[in-house]
Amino acid sequence: MKRTNIISLVILLGFNLLIAALLYRFGHYEYADKGWLYGLLIVPLLSTWFYFQQHKRKASLNFSHLASQWDSAVPVVIRNLLFSLKIAAIACIIVAIARPQSNDSYENRTKEGINIVLAMDISASMLSRDFEPNRLESAKDVAIQFVDERPDDRIAVVVYEGESITQVPLTSDHRVVKNGIEELNTGLLTGGTAIGMGLATAVNRLKDTDGKSKVVILLTDGVNNSGQINPEDAAQMAELYGIRVYTIGVGTIGKAKSPVGIANGQYIYDWVEVEIDEETLKTISDATGGKYFRATSKNKLVSIYEEIDRLEKTRFNVLQYNRKTEEFFPFLFAALIFLFAEFLLKNTLFRSAL
Repeated sequence: MKRTNIISLVILLGFNLLIAALLYRFGHYEYADKGWLYGLLIVPLLSTWFYFQQHKRKASLNFSHLASQWDSAVPVVIRNLLFSLKIAAIACIIVAIARPQSNDSYENRTKEGINIVLAMDISASMLSRDFEPNRLESAKDVAIQFVDERPDDRIAVVVYEGESITQVPLTSDHRVVKNGIEELNTGLLTGGTAIGMGLATAVNRLKDTDGKSKVVILLTDGVNNSGQINPEDAAQMAELYGIRVYTIGVGTIGKAKSPVGIANGQYIYDWVEVEIDEETLKTISDATGGKYFRATSKNKLVSIYEEIDRLEKTRFNVLQYNRKTEEFFPFLFAALIFLFAEFLLKNTLFRSAL
């Protein structure tokens, strides 16, 4: 391929790529008459036609012994440049006819966050290995994911074994909440499973808080066997203060490898029948307008938290304004600039070369 052919290709391809890049840059516009954009296909078609016309004309001139003029790179550059300016103008006109529009929107959004307490059983049985690596670690992982999905809510963490404490007070700082969950381990409190105490502590964290929505998510893997408050009384307290309680029973159906003792500072594991007081958990959730769930695996636990997330989505009052602005003028202006530049160059600077 001769030098003039290569120059032709480079100039035409360069302008086509430039036009494509400019259109991509303004691709965020909406178009009122989008069908006109298919007219842009004429750009590569005209470029191809022009290239072969140039090649045909050059061959004709060579035959007429005028090859010395047309073998020069200067006329080739000029002709391709002037043609490319016309093509750029056509592309801009097509885009202008398609009516590009910018979409300005404004939202006046009022958020009503939910106050949530995660009440988590951290008794030794939560180390059972029917979940990978155990129930407690799985519950911690899923709880942290849940916190990440609730950016507008205030969340607290209450833990219980034979007694209960507040691990993290109600806060909107979710980094603090997640750090508190990650630090959970068994043996922090007196042994046992005080479901009533855990729920009562959670209710105390919520009863005097602002906000219409107050929720407790209570998780356990056993039966209430400790504490001065029974679960039914704690549920009545929750109902009195308008607090919904979602209860989750964690554990497989049948037997699980669970801690049964300690030797040399290490837990001894054996197969133990899984016992969860589902009737009590259902009573608590029913009395407070919540729901009871049974998690027999980590995947099931994930789906349970996802369902609770859907049930307790943060409420929004949204007033949205939309305004569309016509943006065709810059494209028409650019088309005029390209056409004027082509006319000016053709009739002044490049006149003698053509």
